[in-house]
Amino acid sequence: MKSLCRLAAVSIASILIAGCGFWGDDGEEVEANPLVSFDAEKKVSVLWSASVGSGLGEKYHQVRPVIDGEHIYAADKDGSVFAFDLETGNKVWEVELETTVIGGVGAGFGRVAVANDEGEVVVLSGDDGAELWRANVNSEVSAAAQFNEELAVFQLINGKVIAFDISTGEQRWLYDSQIPRLTLRGTSSPIVASDVTFAGFASGKLVAIDNAKGVAIWESRVALPQGRSELERMVDIDGRPLLVDRMLYVSSYQGRLVAINPFRAQVVWAQDVSSYHSLAAGFGNVYVSEADDAVQAFDRASSASVWRQAELANRGITAPATIGNEVVVADFEGYLHFMSQTDGHFVARHKVDSSGVYGDMIVKDDVLYVLTNSGRLAALSVQ
Repeated sequence: MKSLCRLAAVSIASILIAGCGFWGDDGEEVEANPLVSFDAEKKVSVLWSASVGSGLGEKYHQVRPVIDGEHIYAADKDGSVFAFDLETGNKVWEVELETTVIGGVGAGFGRVAVANDEGEVVVLSGDDGAELWRANVNSEVSAAAQFNEELAVFQLINGKVIAFDISTGEQRWLYDSQIPRLTLRGTSSPIVASDVTFAGFASGKLVAIDNAKGVAIWESRVALPQGRSELERMVDIDGRPLLVDRMLYVSSYQGRLVAINPFRAQVVWAQDVSSYHSLAAGFGNVYVSEADDAVQAFDRASSASVWRQAELANRGITAPATIGNEVVVADFEGYLHFMSQTDGHFVARHKVDSSGVYGDMIVKDDVLYVLTNSGRLAALSVQ
């Protein structure tokens, strides 16, 4: 089972995006699993909600909000960027860029970055939204920018990673990776540390890039393309790698979930699983939203499967997030599904917005932040 929202045929000149829908192996469109009944053990409360302009639009944008300091930032499709107070939800500032925003919002070290449909990246001040600099990258940027003290790093849909000086916007380096002709729509966001950037690519490789020179330190094969057709050979790394306790965890579509020691460039363990989402961790587990919309927990040390929740099949779920004792995913109808981190049974459900949720959710200080497709930004607690 797969969502064709994610498929894109990539050529030098254009990106052709297929229409959205859930399809079985026989080519027939299938319906989402109905919601299952259960006895709620936890209560979900909305702490505040705010409007993010005109929302995300009709395209399959997995735009997420981002937190930096005491603010949470988000953007709408029409180019308005917003900063809200993290605790109250009050709007701190709004800037209209008068351009179509297509990439996720990135923030860090007092900077906020977005990308537009003209191949430009725009970096703003996190304090007041004033434009600091912009640069033309000549490609679509669907993933959120990542920062360290010196660099603003963007991963492009054409397989390149580009780093700019965080203050001046001067290009520091460009890393180029060969990508297959057929890929999923979108890219992973890299992890940017002080001296190295970890980036996953549509080729199924994870690469460690030297932040001083922009060259590869090492690369690791997360998944190997298999099959006769280009569709069968897609092994994109679209979810952001997860760094926990000095170990990297990475998943790929039609590939594997792997644990990599980043200091030795060594694969510690691997499990066959297909996912195009980012990962989450908690209770000694790593959590994966699979391509068929099951949620699975793997023991981080042994790689053993701890539990698998398959009742959300074909509901277009998001990446998982952990809050308290629960792991949560959202779906295309706007429901939030809370599961026990211990065994995966449902403990709560909450409908945040009927427009649906496609982007990753964020948790900070036991508060869950969700951006819906219509542009509703909500902060929620679970008790």
